[in-house]
Amino acid sequence: MTTSALVPGPSPRSPRRGADGDYARLLRRISDAGLMGRRPVYYAVRLSLVGIAFVGGWAAFVLIGDSWWTLLVAAFMAVTFAQVALVMHDVAHRQVFRLRQPTELVGRIAGNAGIGLGYGWWQDKHTRHHANPNHEELDPDVAPDILVWSQQQARSSHGLARLIGRAQAYLFFPLLLLEGLNLHVAGVRALRNRSVKHRGWEGALLFGHFALYLTALFAVLPADKVLVFLAVHQGLFGLYMGCIFAPNHKGMPTLTGDDRPDYLRRQVLTSRNVRGGPLTDLALGGLNYQIEHHLFPSMPTPNLRHAQMIVRDYCAEIGVPYHETGLIASYREALTHLHHVGAPLRRPDQHSDAEVPQRNR
Repeated sequence: MTTSALVPGPSPRSPRRGADGDYARLLRRISDAGLMGRRPVYYAVRLSLVGIAFVGGWAAFVLIGDSWWTLLVAAFMAVTFAQVALVMHDVAHRQVFRLRQPTELVGRIAGNAGIGLGYGWWQDKHTRHHANPNHEELDPDVAPDILVWSQQQARSSHGLARLIGRAQAYLFFPLLLLEGLNLHVAGVRALRNRSVKHRGWEGALLFGHFALYLTALFAVLPADKVLVFLAVHQGLFGLYMGCIFAPNHKGMPTLTGDDRPDYLRRQVLTSRNVRGGPLTDLALGGLNYQIEHHLFPSMPTPNLRHAQMIVRDYCAEIGVPYHETGLIASYREALTHLHHVGAPLRRPDQHSDAEVPQRNR
């Protein structure tokens, strides 16, 4: 039986005695079940199908040509680009290849060259997220930007973030239409950072993608249709990516300062699973098993659902709340959280920290 994150339980700030051994015991059970082993056949099939969809989408774009029907291709390609991103995600986590060289090669081909998403930038950002999920100072995914993720961030916000923060729950999904563009821009901006490995290759593949992408659009479509195709393709790509990642942590407990519970609690208490069947698994790329993925990042995606029962039962055994909900409910929880943390901007004369629900403390 799952335990809602709303139910008071062990605080992320107060791990129980012997916590260091909790993860070791869980890992032993997972390993004994054979769930950390590679799944080469699965990934051979998955990479092939995604590759076929990617090539087929561009072929359909050329065959349909100068027609408004090409907007259907734009929508299809938005889904395909997101599926390529999910493949890049699994590759970066060493779920597909054990060795670093093929991992980075395929990751850059899929990310930089395939969809214009900087592999080096994303890997660095995502690694820091996994190390400290939902930590306001250490997790780049909850760093204040256009959106704010805590009332403290809201109070210290200024400019556009302060303006948007008042209604950010209502603007969240519309803003996701810009996320595709944001991902492209972030990858390019990261090329200025000397810590990004192989910046030359990263930049060459990124700009090569942009050049070929725009050349293909202008070679087949007139300027007006190019602009609409871009808006539909990149807008839906960003929306889909946001819908994949938003349920994972938004609205779950956040950490600040020296709050560093043990590894197991840090991952479980800040993550949310999304219930569903094979269609949900396909649409979310297996990231609906976010708790298991965070506990075992290198576990192949198809093994996550098998690990879920072991992890859920183990969390109940040691008294760690395990939160799982439906897809729509996960969005509702995330939006409720966004609305709540924006309260100081709507009522700057009031202090509402006392009203923060248990899971957002």
